[in-house]
Amino acid sequence: MSAINSDLLIDKELSWLSFNERVLQEACDTNVPLIERVRFLGIFSSNMDEFFKVRVAAVRREILLTAYADTPSRSQALMHSIQDKVLALQERFDATYHALMKDLVRANIYLINETQLSEFHHAWLKKYFKDRLVRHIAPLILTKQSELVNHINDDSTYLCAALYSGEKIRYAFVKIPDAGIPRFIELPHEKASKVRHFILVDNIIRHCLDELFEPFFDYDRSEVYSMKMTRDADFDITDELEKTQLEQMTNAIRKRLQAQPVRLVFDRNMPNHMLKMLKKNLHISSTECLIPGGRYHSFRDFMDFPTAGRKKLVNEKLPALNSEQFSAFNNSFDAIKHGDIVLNYPYHKFSHFTELVRQAAYDPAVTSIKINLYRVAKNSHIMQSLIDAVKNGKRVTAVIELRARFDEQSNIDWTKRLAEAGVKVHHGIPSLKVHSKLCLIAREEQGSTQLYAHIGTGNFNEGTARFYTDLSLFTADQAIAAEVQHVFELLKRPYQRDQFNHLIVSPFNSRQQWLQLIDDEIDAASRGEKSGITLKLNNLVDDIMVNKLYQASQAGVKIKLMIRGMCTLVPQIAGISDNIEVYSIVDRFLEHSRIMLFSAAGQNKLFMGSSDWMTRNLDERVEVCTPIYSAALKKMIMNLMQIQFSDNTKSRIVNQAQSNPYKSRGNKKKVRSQIAIHQYLTQYEIKQAQRFANNVTHSEGWHIESLQQKA
Repeated sequence: MSAINSDLLIDKELSWLSFNERVLQEACDTNVPLIERVRFLGIFSSNMDEFFKVRVAAVRREILLTAYADTPSRSQALMHSIQDKVLALQERFDATYHALMKDLVRANIYLINETQLSEFHHAWLKKYFKDRLVRHIAPLILTKQSELVNHINDDSTYLCAALYSGEKIRYAFVKIPDAGIPRFIELPHEKASKVRHFILVDNIIRHCLDELFEPFFDYDRSEVYSMKMTRDADFDITDELEKTQLEQMTNAIRKRLQAQPVRLVFDRNMPNHMLKMLKKNLHISSTECLIPGGRYHSFRDFMDFPTAGRKKLVNEKLPALNSEQFSAFNNSFDAIKHGDIVLNYPYHKFSHFTELVRQAAYDPAVTSIKINLYRVAKNSHIMQSLIDAVKNGKRVTAVIELRARFDEQSNIDWTKRLAEAGVKVHHGIPSLKVHSKLCLIAREEQGSTQLYAHIGTGNFNEGTARFYTDLSLFTADQAIAAEVQHVFELLKRPYQRDQFNHLIVSPFNSRQQWLQLIDDEIDAASRGEKSGITLKLNNLVDDIMVNKLYQASQAGVKIKLMIRGMCTLVPQIAGISDNIEVYSIVDRFLEHSRIMLFSAAGQNKLFMGSSDWMTRNLDERVEVCTPIYSAALKKMIMNLMQIQFSDNTKSRIVNQAQSNPYKSRGNKKKVRSQIAIHQYLTQYEIKQAQRFANNVTHSEGWHIESLQQKA
């Protein structure tokens, strides 16, 4: 397959920044409740932190590798484009922040700083600092012997204090506590005031700075400015045979603590002498790393901005729905055996999955449980159920991915805890991340082994299941379940080759399967038959897949794409991608499910699973996608896709200019897909309840009337 002209591709890093601009649009949208807009500032900032840790770091490494070339590298030009875009977004971010602070004041919510304190609050904060806060603070004093770059924590906010004594300046660094103390402190009410005052911990420290330093240092005056450094988050895992993968990952995490800085965000009012000192001591020589900002950093904490004021300042809660099929049976296994079940989180309760694992832990018929774990909740009920299962004599196998970025330490800790409890823990294939979302339960029924399988698009994480949209398939189809079992066997014996007749499994058959499915649509279009491709992905950045979609478009195949994040494909290029439309939805929930629909001359082949269309997902990870065979479930998922593509409220058009225009509503009825999907699934479950009400297999756990009232 010939290479694509670079003019037909958008740089994935710039596409990612375009996605984060859509997040910032939510903070700017006056139709979004006020406190939710403030929280979107936190999401934007958290995203930007990860962008620099991972993507900018990778571009910088490319620049270093080509530093001695005679001609300017593509990476250098890309870095300049990134810098320009980041600075433009930072300016918009700062303006949005100041506008939102004014809007909060109009709602009687004040986020004040240390210069705005009343005498009452001044005295209260001095006591709070002494009683609660100072124990969490240990200033770092800069000396000639200090290796500052080795002692500044990645992505923590620091107050850099300059203590002036005549012509001499002593520098000190105070890390803003990020454990044990909330970032926002609500101040007590004065008299009968309805106004609510909050202050950032940063400003409490500024207010009480002299209490920290005067007992030990003589100085005339002080200046304080904030800064935050971001390090390269990538690291190598050595192939030393004498070390286990667990030891390699533990060492690699230690190396991350001293990785190369890739960004310094600083208060733009910081004096030149202080900035010069930071650049010298943090070994920063490239201006690409320097991002001037406002007074505060680590805005990711704004994701947890307190709920205050009237109810309308936050999103109205959408109650998570029961699966009526699960509720209609005495146990989860009977429900799954009755027929395949697809749940859509966070619209459905994630507890249906945790309940399945809990029941499996003590069901005498269950003999074994196998599960993939990529990111799990801090206090995971699933992990406790796995431990309980071992206590009850079940064979439990957990495949824990140690290289889940930013969850490495958590997964190391879970590895040790599960292993100590008797769970058989292994880490898959050293050269491949295990990103599939599989669970397999074996049960003895009437003298034979019955397998129950789960295949999903999202992690087994009770926390993220509350705001990530994901699909889960529960099936007792023995052909599907047997292939899930084959995947678990491959993780132990990667050089074994299995034929998959149902599942699409990376890196074994996924690329060729997806290409063949697209080719089938091209052939159908050439014959004048019905053709079409509809994809919902987080990211589309693989050149080969993009090229194949261009070929399909030129053959007349209508293609509709819903891509949340990066998309290097350029739609609507004359003669190249005329038949391709690309949209992106950013709303109250993070769109995370992956769904692939191929017309197949009217057969509508539908798949869902863990894999995006990125090179890493297709060739460098273990990913699993499953077909949906149930006609009823296929119809339900296709209806959900149709609702998403009809969104005219939160849907943006992805175009070559990366300008993120909202999809035009025209004179059509307003459709906000995430709300509409909740309404659709509510009605779907009402119909399910009515269907099971006519069967004798149900328990007494469902109530049609209460569901109808919710609808």
